[in-house]
Amino acid sequence: MRNKRAVDSYRIAEAAELLGVSDDTVRRWIDAGKLTATDASGPTSIAGRDLAGLVESRARRPSAATRSSQVSARNRLTGIVTKVVKDTVMAQVEVICGPYRMVSLMSAEAATELGLEPGVRAIVSVKSTNVVVERP
Repeated sequence: MRNKRAVDSYRIAEAAELLGVSDDTVRRWIDAGKLTATDASGPTSIAGRDLAGLVESRARRPSAATRSSQVSARNRLTGIVTKVVKDTVMAQVEVICGPYRMVSLMSAEAATELGLEPGVRAIVSVKSTNVVVERP
């Protein structure tokens, strides 16, 4: 099981999975300067916040017709948190899951307990109009 930290970092294969591209594509993006990677202490890794920025910039906004033909009423999608807005009671959490932007409203306490912040991997469960976010 992956070690949970305040802000995750991702190996190339993990980043590729979240982005829906090949490992080679992620390497090319690193070489082209689209992503910043570090490899000083072992395998090449990408900071979660950097990956969140790229994921957010690449997110497609599918039309309603496309969405209804490709998504069932119940889904469990893995993605990366791109934005968390909290007040004293509630939190709005945005997660990009492949081409989909998911937004969940939850208590600020729940978002804090889950450690949700930009760059963190999350699983979004969707049933009808409810969106539930959890950490893998």
